[in-house]
Amino acid sequence: MSTIPVRLQTGLWRKMRSAGAFVFRDFHLTRRYASWVVVFLFYSIVNSATIVLIGVAAGDSMQTLNLILGVLMWSFLAVLFGEIANSISYERWEGTIEYTFMAPVSRLTHLAGVSLFSGAYALIRVIIVLFALVAFVSLDLTGANVLGILVVLLVGSLSFMGLGLMAAVLPLMSPEHGAQGTNIVQALLLLISGVYYPIDILPAWLQPFSVISPATYALNASRKLLGIGIEGSEPGQLAGQSIASVLPELGILLLFGMVFIPLGLFIFSKAEYWAKQTGKLKRSG
Repeated sequence: MSTIPVRLQTGLWRKMRSAGAFVFRDFHLTRRYASWVVVFLFYSIVNSATIVLIGVAAGDSMQTLNLILGVLMWSFLAVLFGEIANSISYERWEGTIEYTFMAPVSRLTHLAGVSLFSGAYALIRVIIVLFALVAFVSLDLTGANVLGILVVLLVGSLSFMGLGLMAAVLPLMSPEHGAQGTNIVQALLLLISGVYYPIDILPAWLQPFSVISPATYALNASRKLLGIGIEGSEPGQLAGQSIASVLPELGILLLFGMVFIPLGLFIFSKAEYWAKQTGKLKRSG
């Protein structure tokens, strides 16, 4: 009997354990800075409520629902992107970056563990924000395709993981200013993706950039599934569309993920090599 399948299984199990170790490490790192987590979570809740109340003040229930979708989607995607992009900054603060890069694990395994924790952390945060928003505005999702929205969120997260890996090279290359650079990238994605407003109100020169943001397609698909922009749809009787209606958006999101994740890994590996050659890892920032 061939032992190749057993070897493959053993190798896969080792990689999974190694990735799980990074998840475990990041969990305890987050727990160590629990006070900061609470502060940023409180700010996220208040900021989300402020945006949603704009729709309430306008007396437009569908616009309010659109804003709720926007704050929840962006809360998840932005945290996912930010946690991955700033993972190198966290390593520098803890003084572990050299040890991590010397560990006998592949960079794919390392970054997979970081991405898994970031996804779980972002999901927990968005659930908390959702429950907090209920205290500010009534939410009736009868007729919405909630399961379809979760599928969009899952597929869309792949591309944001890839973008996060690309942005993570900024703190690697610049200990002093790299973290600020990741915030600039995140802000630009927020601007061009139409999170809170239609793309067509952007300046004409800026609108074409929206096609390169995965968030644009994730939001468009989620609005269809929620029933936003569908004739006759209203809170309590939402005309949420089927998952088949957003297959083009899902296909584009999947393509983004298939391109961005390998590209992010490639860019990160090149930046890591450059940092090691130039001694950047020895700098604490």
